[in-house]
Order: sequence, then structure tokens, then C-alpha cells
Amino acid sequence: MMFRENPVPARELSVNLRSPRAFALQFAFVSFLGAVVYFAWPKHVEAGRLVGTGAAQNLFNLFFLGQYFLLAILAPTFAAGSITGEKERKTYELLLASPLKPSMILFGKLFSSMAYIVVLILSTLPLMILCYLLGGIALSEVVRAYIVFFFSAVTFGLLSLACSSYFSRTSSALLVSYLVILPLALVCVGLTRTDPAAEDTVTRDFISIAILPPWCLAIWTIVTALVTRRLLRPPDVGSEGKEVVDEEEEMKYAIGVVIDRDLFPDKLFAPAKRNDLMPDGTNPVLDKELRSEIFSQGTLMLRVVIQVSMLLSIPLMAVFLFWKPDQASNYIAYVIIFNMLVGPVFSAGSVTGERERKTLPLLLTTLLGPGRIVWAKLIAALRVSTVLTFLLTEQLFLAYIFVPQLQAVFWRLAIDLLIIAVSCLATTSIGLLCSALARKTSVAMIMTYLFILILFVGPVGAKMYLERTVDSRIDEDRIEVFSVLSPFAATFSLPEASSDESRGGASAGASASGANAASSWMIVGNVAAPLWGVFLAFYPPFCAVLYGLTYLAFRRRWWRAGIE
Repeated sequence: MMFRENPVPARELSVNLRSPRAFALQFAFVSFLGAVVYFAWPKHVEAGRLVGTGAAQNLFNLFFLGQYFLLAILAPTFAAGSITGEKERKTYELLLASPLKPSMILFGKLFSSMAYIVVLILSTLPLMILCYLLGGIALSEVVRAYIVFFFSAVTFGLLSLACSSYFSRTSSALLVSYLVILPLALVCVGLTRTDPAAEDTVTRDFISIAILPPWCLAIWTIVTALVTRRLLRPPDVGSEGKEVVDEEEEMKYAIGVVIDRDLFPDKLFAPAKRNDLMPDGTNPVLDKELRSEIFSQGTLMLRVVIQVSMLLSIPLMAVFLFWKPDQASNYIAYVIIFNMLVGPVFSAGSVTGERERKTLPLLLTTLLGPGRIVWAKLIAALRVSTVLTFLLTEQLFLAYIFVPQLQAVFWRLAIDLLIIAVSCLATTSIGLLCSALARKTSVAMIMTYLFILILFVGPVGAKMYLERTVDSRIDEDRIEVFSVLSPFAATFSLPEASSDESRGGASAGASASGANAASSWMIVGNVAAPLWGVFLAFYPPFCAVLYGLTYLAFRRRWWRAGIE
């Protein structure tokens, strides 16, 4: 009955599987994993001869990690827009008024979203068989990997659907989905991945087969009950799928963080709505973006983002800043990852949002030039994402004040803050460019996340793999050049605080820090420069180039609107 009398899966599958994006994404997905297998394939493998268990397990482990995190990234892109897309297309009320039960609507949306993900998983089976034929891998490990893929993908899709039902915009649902899913993905990978150096493979198989499925089923039951209840009694109907939000009423019943637009630092990212005339010379686009556009649907998304990020920062701060201050770079990495998730949300929809609301022609025919419009979009998105990101740096100041080991390298705090600020500029600039090139916000956000992952994570991931693998087709020196693109490589190139300082005092810690924690250097021309210095020198001009490309793309639309 769920299949035969449910038109939702038929409609969704027809739209998703017949679009050119589906074939392009499948080709890119398989090509990426194929490239991983090719470059990680041992060089000295003779025909008909198996390699050692360690090399085969390394390849299998890398393939498992690559596919798992691709699933964690792609699953929300299909499911997080399932219900918000209906709201944005103004068909949400028609769907709720149909004879379909809420459970059938939920099943149809989930099945259509996960069907394509299952196609992606199965399309990589030949690559997995190649890893198996290399030797050193049991068939049970392959089966276990696909069990983990299936249960994780459905869980990620269902959580994204829940976020889609609570928000009115795809960008908001996608951001909250990533904030919930990525920590779960890290925990699941840590418990279920195959490690050739580990001896507890029986425990990992037990967790993957006996523990993971029941926990996933429990999550499915709880989330399904919440979503069906919201679809049965929706609070966001009667206004074309947009929930009428009274901000004062929302703040009265808000749980956790309360945003007061008149107080610091809330007024930096959520200034109060204007109740007077704008002064002469004010850019109306900038004023509208900051005061009305981003927060026109209430502050639920903003409060969830702040609360989740702060909740995750507490254990990370305790471990990496106070307990193990010699690993402070890991906390900086967490702040950068947070900005990678948040930055595109406020910039990737800057231009596509105008198109979807059918206000882009009106904006292009105003007296404002394209330069002022693009600059206002950039400043508004950069201001919000930077302030939200720097809210997580309060813990850094506390650690550098109270931890003696960090006091010996206090100068590093300024460089870390610069790296975080440059990362904010980069993510915002990339999102704005993709918004000017794409036609839909969902497509622009996917393009932005992929671009950021290639620049920020790609060089670091390749370098970490090469450090653990002796036999590889990739030249480590070539990968080292691309490290300047990654803020993670820049922050990890800085000298760490010495753990010996707590025993021998500040002077001993400082000397040990200088002796053991030397920063990475690069040869630029005939001059040796620190990696973090090259990173800070490279990205501002690079972002200026991105801004120029955004201006040209937007100006082309402005010119076409003028001749039409």
C-alpha cells in the first residue's frame, strides 16, 4: 500500500532520477572513489600475487572512510529539502490537504531520497570488490561495511527530513542537519571502521552488526513519531507554508539561548529591525540583508546553531585546551569546521534566494549598481558568519589566560585568530560566487560545500594518508604544495605548547616547545616561509579574485535585465 497508493515516491523519483544532476552526481561520486582506489593502490603489485594484510587493510579503510563521509555529506542534500522544497514552491498546504496520511508522506519522501543514495552505494560495489581481490580482507568485512552504510544513510536521511519539517528554508534545514549528523558520523566511524593495527576486530563486528542496527531503529522510531505528529498538526499552514513568527512570543517560550537584538554581541549578527528612515548614503540592500532577510523566519535556526556549537565546544575545550594543551590545534580545527558549515548558509543563497522569490529582476532594475549589490551581499553574509564563528573563540582566550603551557606561546593566539578570520572570508566568498553562478539555492550550497572540501580538506586528507602509507602512487612533495590552500594545514603548522611545562615550569616548557614543535616551512622562490604565513598571504588576493568573478557573473545578469 505504501508503494501502490502513494504518489509521492513516483513523483519524487521521476524528478530526481531523470534530472541531469543525478547522472552527473553519480559519475562524480564513483569517479572520486575510483580515484581514491587508483592513487592508493600499491605500486608494486605483481599480476596474480596478493599483497600483505596491512596494505590491503589500509586501502579498504581509506575506501570505507571516503564513502562513509560522502554519504554523510550527500544524504542531507537530498532529504533536507524534501519538505522545505514544498514550502518554497508553495505546494506544502496542497500536500497536507491530500488524502495521504502523514506516515505515507514521510515514507514517500524518505524512500525517494534514500533510493538515489542506495543507487550510489551499490554503484561503488565493483570498487569494493577490487579492494577485496587484493587480499587480506575477509568477505564478512565487506558485508559489514555495507550494513553500516545502509543503516547510517537511512538514519542521516530521516534526521534531515525531521529538520526539513521544522524549518521553512532548505538552507536552514541543511545547516542544522549537518550539525547533528557530522558528530554522529564521527562517532560511528570511530566505532565501526576497520583498523589494521587494532586487535579488537571482533568488538568492531559486534558493534556494527549487533549494536548499530537497534540504535538506528530506535532513532527511526522516535524521529518518525515526531515528524508524523508535526505533519498531522502543522503550525506552519495558512500563509503559503510560512509559519507566522512573532519574535517576542517566540523569545518568551524559547528554550536555551535567547537573542536580544539590542545587546552585545547579538546586535552584531541580528540587529534590531529599523523603525525609522534610513540615513542618506545607506546601502538599502545591506540594511535589508542584516535586519530582515536572514531573520525573517524567526530565530529558531540561529538559536539551534549557537546551542549545538557551544554544546560541542565544551568537551573539546576541556580536552584540547585544558587537559592536553599541546593539542590546541584540534580546537582551532573544530572552529574552522563550524565555519565551513555555517558560512555557506548565509552566502550561497544571497543571489539564488532573490531568484527563487522572483525579486531578482526588481533588484537588478533599481538605481543601485551591481557593484554595490554584490558588496552588500558579501558584507552581510561575512558579518553574520564571522560573528557566529568567533563566538567559539572565547574559550581560546580563557585557555591562554589560565593554562601555563599556552602562555609560553601566547603569540600563537593572534595567528590562530587570523587564520579563522581568513577562513570566514574564504567560505563566504566561495558561497557568494556559487550563488551567482547557480539557479537554485540547494545547487549553490552543494557546489559551495564541495569546493570548500576540495580546498580545505583535500590536501590534509591526502597528506595524512601518505604519512601512514609507504607504497603509494602520489608524490608527497606535490601534495605539500597544495597545503597552502588548507587552513587546517596552516594551524597545524604552528608550534604547539609543551606538555612538559606543567612539570618543569614556564621556562622549561618554552624551551621544549621551541625545540620539539617546529612549524612547517615552504620554499617560495628562494625564500623559506612558514606555511601559515603563505596561507595568510595567499587567501586575501584569492578571495579578491573570487569577488571579481562574482561581480562579473552578477553584472551579466544585470546587463541582461537592462536590455530586456
